[in-house]
Amino acid sequence: MLISVVFSFRNEEKVISELVRRTVDVLVRLGPYELIFVNDASTDSSADVLQSLRATNDDIKIINMSRRFGVTPCVIAGMAEAKGDVVIYMDSDLQDPPEIIPELLRKWKEGAEVVHTVRTKRHGESLLKMWVTVFAYKMINAFSDIDFYENAGDFKLLSRRAVAELLKLNEHDPYLRGLSFWIGFSQAVVRYERDPRFSGDSKFGLFRSVNPYKEFVRGITSFSGAPLYFALILGFFVSIVSFLALGYVLLNKLMGFNMPGWTAIMAATLFLSGVILFTIGILGVYLGRIYEQLRGRPRYIVDNKFGFDEDNQSPYTPGAIKVRPAIADSMVPHE
Repeated sequence: MLISVVFSFRNEEKVISELVRRTVDVLVRLGPYELIFVNDASTDSSADVLQSLRATNDDIKIINMSRRFGVTPCVIAGMAEAKGDVVIYMDSDLQDPPEIIPELLRKWKEGAEVVHTVRTKRHGESLLKMWVTVFAYKMINAFSDIDFYENAGDFKLLSRRAVAELLKLNEHDPYLRGLSFWIGFSQAVVRYERDPRFSGDSKFGLFRSVNPYKEFVRGITSFSGAPLYFALILGFFVSIVSFLALGYVLLNKLMGFNMPGWTAIMAATLFLSGVILFTIGILGVYLGRIYEQLRGRPRYIVDNKFGFDEDNQSPYTPGAIKVRPAIADSMVPHE
């Protein structure tokens, strides 16, 4: 049995060595393994650190993206190259402990094709972020046509069959957390307490350039048309209220009452304008997803790879595969 572990990372030079050490300590007791690191155009020395570690461990494999694409495309790129009977993907900041990998494998051996991890506690994270996360999961569950586990993150195990089905899906902007539920098969859960970040600054946060809002919108719009129906129903009821208000104004006019009218007109105008903009925004999100899908661009482009059998790469030169900051900063945020 070969175990593949996929890490998507960007600028994790302070974490990678400890991440590899802890993960290898777990995997050497479980059987053959491969660690696939997908570099999302890091601008620090993460690539150099990985290459130095690869010099002493041939099971470390590296995929360097041509530019910054984000977490999900990087994870998919790693899955596409993984050869394992099971594929585990997890964050590279050591908030998700590699030590629970044996528990994921136990669930798989019991028959589960997909094993999710659910965070019972999230150490080192603010109460505001916790509340927003719980609210977002409840909203996604309420609107979508599949059921999600609340607080189930990106730390998962998928069988070879589940990975094959996932890679068949051709969505340009996939919501990977949701698709792991959507593909079905037998699913199981492992619960754990999430650790604080090992070192460095978090790439995720409510008020950072990389935040949960886009993931929340992607989660709702990927699995439900409910927001469109909500906009339709909202527009219908607003129209009814507007006609009733118009009738009330005309009735008072016919009865000879002199209504000032300015406040009522402005309130109605602003309210209707807000509803119109809200519904147009919902339509715009769906149209934007359709547009991205129809353009047919690949989800990612690989610059080079190291450690894979089919590689015919030139010898690694330290620092040669870093992306210029001026280019990297203009690309899609690493989510």
